[in-house]
Amino acid sequence: LLVSFGSSMLYGYNLAVVNSPAVHIKAFYNATWSQRYGHGLPPGPLTLLYSLTVSIFALGGLGGSLHGTLGRSALLVLLAGGLMAFSRYLAAPEMVIIGRAITGLHSGICLSVVPLYLGEIAPKNLRGFLGLLPSIFICLGVFCAQVLGLPELLGQDRYWPLFLAVVAIPASLQLLLLRCFPESPRFLLIERNDVCAATEALRRFLGTSDVQEVLEEMKEEQQSLSSVQTVSVWQLLQERSVRWQTLSVAVVNVGMQLSGIDAIWFYTNTIFQNAGIPESQIPYTTVGTSAIEVVAGLIGCFTIEKLGRRPLIITGFCAMGTCLAASLSSTHPLVPKCTGVPFLMTAELFTQSHRSAAYVLGGSLNWLCNFTIGFIFPFLQISTGAFSYLVFCGVCLLVALYVYLIIPETKNKTFMEISCVFSARQPLSPLCHAGMLRLRGYGAMESSLEGSEHILP
Repeated sequence: LLVSFGSSMLYGYNLAVVNSPAVHIKAFYNATWSQRYGHGLPPGPLTLLYSLTVSIFALGGLGGSLHGTLGRSALLVLLAGGLMAFSRYLAAPEMVIIGRAITGLHSGICLSVVPLYLGEIAPKNLRGFLGLLPSIFICLGVFCAQVLGLPELLGQDRYWPLFLAVVAIPASLQLLLLRCFPESPRFLLIERNDVCAATEALRRFLGTSDVQEVLEEMKEEQQSLSSVQTVSVWQLLQERSVRWQTLSVAVVNVGMQLSGIDAIWFYTNTIFQNAGIPESQIPYTTVGTSAIEVVAGLIGCFTIEKLGRRPLIITGFCAMGTCLAASLSSTHPLVPKCTGVPFLMTAELFTQSHRSAAYVLGGSLNWLCNFTIGFIFPFLQISTGAFSYLVFCGVCLLVALYVYLIIPETKNKTFMEISCVFSARQPLSPLCHAGMLRLRGYGAMESSLEGSEHILP
């Protein structure tokens, strides 16, 4: 809970914090430009500058996902909070943009490190529940931003710099509490070969001295990877033995962003305004939609160990596609909800040697698509109106189909058992040899016929 509070909650807060004060930030940009150059900004360049303010958060996140270590990154958020808090006093819009980029850098690090950490420390029967905790805190972060953005609180023109600077509070708590958390037992044993430290960490996490069974499972994974070095992202992309897992992580992370879910939180007020909701009711409608998202996230968190990962992610993407399609003929847009399973899935589909590289790859694709959607969505909505949701609808349905056909259920399976499931999968490519194929490793395919060298393209 504490790990997610100082990381995932900040990500959710920063997704929605620019929504409520959008009008005030644009007015500040316009007034500052007029003071500097003697004339205001035309609507097009003003929209471009605001879109950059929104989407630069994702470019910072991309840099953070490539960094991959948490360390004292919370200090960056304190710096960002200070920049944004004093931006209006110093008449410097650049400080808002730089502050957004820095908070994105911190969020990028956290979204890579925190799910990885939780996935490694969780027992297999609780891995789904703990793996979804970051997504719950993302929803709570969005909800807090929407509530604080109400006109009665920080939604007024004079308070928007303080509204943006609130990110410093959870970051300070994370900075204070970071030393209280032990290292991942799986990392200590497999990467550092420190059995004593791994045993002690397991006892702390599990609350019992009997950790032999878990330790043996970790040693089995260590033995299977004894001749395998930790791979880089480039090596991960080149390695045929994990091609299915790599493709799955790419598809789900790209699909999660191209579903439009973050664009909706970036521009909720504008979307509701275009849908015809009265101006005075929009802030409260926004709070209601984010509250529904929190409830949906909690339902997913408490049912994932019963229903499994596949049903939740398939249902989530199908429901999103259906809601987006319905938005074309509805007066009020329907806000979809995607489960947090993609963050959990990356940890479960790979063993220790490939997991870090997989998180870097998935996180990079996630943030790149986040930036793209955040930057172009206002222009897409201006040019196509409600039909802009058709693109998101198609992406949701295609991702759901891919998950249904390719990704196996991972509930209550060890990482080695999940590896065996992929090893037993038949190739779907028509370019592969038509005969029976024998699988090696995680997914590399080798013909069972003598002398055949056919593998996945």
